[in-house]
Amino acid sequence: MLNILHRVGVTSAPEDVYAALTTVDGLANWWTEETDGDGDVGGVLRFRFIPGGFDMKVLETRPAELVLWEVVDGPEEWLGTQVRFELKREGDFTIVLFRHEGWREPVEFMYHCSTKWATYLMSLKRLVETGKGEPAPHDVQISNWH
Repeated sequence: MLNILHRVGVTSAPEDVYAALTTVDGLANWWTEETDGDGDVGGVLRFRFIPGGFDMKVLETRPAELVLWEVVDGPEEWLGTQVRFELKREGDFTIVLFRHEGWREPVEFMYHCSTKWATYLMSLKRLVETGKGEPAPHDVQISNWH
């Protein structure tokens, strides 16, 4: 299995990052404005983009430490994969260790998603540091796939 990995440091408290990862408002302000659902363990969060979207089942959360989702609906390449955000404090930074785990093969869509995850993680950074992220549809367009 293959994984997408990113590490981003933000100058905000782990609790603020955690809130941006576990509330519909927080998620809608850095990933996609079209977000709804239940961010509690066992709940399903729905994220919509042009085109398509993803449904994530919340598997585990630990305040200011961990958010873990499983993709239960979306593109075939994403089904069954997991999205993990680990948070830890290092000096003045909260470190976000991101993993999109369980890709079966390194298809071209994985390359695209790796770059998009990086842009959205920078949107998360901007949101928790400045109060304003760049969620879809205001995100950086990286190709003809958006």
